[in-house]
Amino acid sequence: MGPFAVAIAFWAFVAIAAVAGIVADYKKRQAALAPLHAAIERGQQLDPALVERLMTPERDNGVNPIYLRIGGIIVLWIGVGIVILAFLLAQIAPDALYPVLGGGALVLCLGTGLLLSARAVERSRQAVADKPRNGAQ
Repeated sequence: MGPFAVAIAFWAFVAIAAVAGIVADYKKRQAALAPLHAAIERGQQLDPALVERLMTPERDNGVNPIYLRIGGIIVLWIGVGIVILAFLLAQIAPDALYPVLGGGALVLCLGTGLLLSARAVERSRQAVADKPRNGAQ
């Protein structure tokens, strides 16, 4: 079981984290509905607007493109640093040049993907904002 202990621990962590997220969402929703339950138990008259507001799920605003852009810039420069490290490391261990260079290229691609994602989110939000409302053109 020795070599599999790390894999088992990793997947146990992933499962626990997923269940914890589900439980946290459930408790948050229950806490939001607690005043409504208390008012119903007391027989109080409920305002329809309040009931509607409490029953509608929270709107997800999505990801902020500035965070994607910041992450992309940081990851892009980490990739540049890894590429530089590859050439410096090749002076000591020539066999390490291509594997480390490949890792740097992978990180550069990841940073580029984050920057492109930020641009796509901004364009999508702009398209939604520019869309005419209620059929008006």
